[in-house]
Amino acid sequence: MSNAGKHPVSADQISAALAALAAEPAAEPGGGLDDGPREEERLRLLGALLARTELLITAATRLSAEGEVEDVLETVQGWDEVVGPDAGVAVNVLTNRLQRTALQVSEPRAEELPPGREAAFAAVMTAVYALGAQKHADRDDAEGTCSRPERGRGSPHRHPPGHARSARRHRRHGRA
Repeated sequence: MSNAGKHPVSADQISAALAALAAEPAAEPGGGLDDGPREEERLRLLGALLARTELLITAATRLSAEGEVEDVLETVQGWDEVVGPDAGVAVNVLTNRLQRTALQVSEPRAEELPPGREAAFAAVMTAVYALGAQKHADRDDAEGTCSRPERGRGSPHRHPPGHARSARRHRRHGRA
């Protein structure tokens, strides 16, 4: 399995999967699903499919401490069966998931976050950087494992570029 720029499924196939899960997305403004999904909608449709899948997993997961662990382990087993034994692919998928999680935890439209969400954002971004450093180390790229991101750009304690609070922070400090 490779994720190197190939589109293994079309927008039509993703839309069909969403329909099968009773999760057909609303039409995007300026275009509609009447004529079928457009290929440029692929990522949005994949996000909808991912959300539907995560909702189904959450609904099926038992809430008892013992049951929840067993259920999570079973979903991880299914994940491993699909992703396969390639550790590089697994790290790429995990990193992508963590980046989405960081954005979702940080509530991009919120003015301020509760301290727990700020800490969760920092923890998730730290995990992203740790996985990236491990990937560089696995390739014997010592420079990539110890280089520090430029202050304010990619630091685990900063919000990603384009994030509402990141933009406000840059304006306060005279950066565009």
